[in-house]
Parts: sequence; structure tokens; C-alpha cells
Amino acid sequence: MKNWDQFLTPYKQAIEELKIKLKGMRGQFEQEHVHSPIEFVTGRVKPISSILEKAYIKKIPIENIASEIQDIAGLRMMCQFVDDIDTVVQMLRKRNDFQIVEERNYIFHRKPSGYRSYHVVIEYPVQTIHGEKKVLAEIQIRTLAMNFWATVEHSLNYKYQGQFPEEIQARLLGAAEAAFQLDEEMSQIREEIQEAQAYFSKSKKSDNKRDEKNN
Repeated sequence: MKNWDQFLTPYKQAIEELKIKLKGMRGQFEQEHVHSPIEFVTGRVKPISSILEKAYIKKIPIENIASEIQDIAGLRMMCQFVDDIDTVVQMLRKRNDFQIVEERNYIFHRKPSGYRSYHVVIEYPVQTIHGEKKVLAEIQIRTLAMNFWATVEHSLNYKYQGQFPEEIQARLLGAAEAAFQLDEEMSQIREEIQEAQAYFSKSKKSDNKRDEKNN
């Protein structure tokens, strides 16, 4: 790869545009004063070292990186409840500003490590000065509990280079199941949680208006 900056520029543009669009979905729910299935959205372009490492592990030729590595541009959409994930996926399927090319459900079919998330791979058209360029991007949709576990597991993976001691592996698997059970319990009382959040939000707005009048 002679010019990484030139190669990664469309991916960086895709991330910025998609973050605005996906965050806009959350904003629309807030405007309608209804529960948003989207808690927050983050995004990043994979570092060059990580791209090269993945290409080496998967034996992907440099010239095929753009077509065979799907997560050079990666976004995460966080949800409060497991049921929200399906709602978000359904909304993504209805959009016409990108094309879904693959879906992978690791929610109820977790990886052996305990990892849970829903992956949607899209082909996104970026408008450049040389015309349209379509790039692959991966959107990971997960709950806050799933994200906490995945973040910890990712850090430990770097430390142990994927070769976890048996005790650590067992504890990670147990923690993954505990996180999923937490999500299940929260889903059982989601109505009470949402009512409490709505009450808190309404009280906060009232306090803000009162403060504005006093000032």
C-alpha cells in the first residue's frame, strides 16, 4: 500500500457521515418524546497496524484488503435493552442510503468466547472529488452490558495475544453469561425503567425551566 492516507480517506468520510445519520435517528425519537432504542453511537477507522495484522492472520493479499476486510470502518450502536437491538436492525434494513451485504447474529448464537453482538455489514457510497466510491463498513449493535464485556475482552486479548489462561477464559465466559442475564432481567422490568426515566427527564426539564425564570 503506497498511500495509506489516500486509501483510508473514504473510510474516514464514511464514519463521519454515518455517525451523523445514525445519531440523527436517536434525535428523532427524542423529538417525538418516545423511548429511543439507540443509547449512543461511536465510530472509528481501524488503525493501519490492525489492518495489516488482520490481513496477515486471514492471509488476505494487500490488493484485496478493501473487499475482504469488512470492518476497516466500524461503528457501534448501543442499546439499553436486548429487544432494542432488533428494532435498530429493522430500521437499518429500511434505509436506502446504503446497502446491507451481510448480517451476523451473535446475540442468541454467541461466539465460543462468550462474545455477543449483532453485526451488520453495509456497502456505503462516499462522494469524492473523483466520483462515487463504495466502501464496506461494519455496524455492531449491542447492549451496554455486552459492550462492557467486549471492551474488557478486547483489552485482555491484546495482553495475552489471544492465548488466554484457562482460568481467565473461564471467568470471561462466566462474566459473559452474567452480562446476558443482566440484560434479560432488565428486559423483564423495562416498562418500569422507562417510566422512571421519563419521570426523571420530565422533572429535569421542569427544574431547568424554573432555573431559567429565576435567572
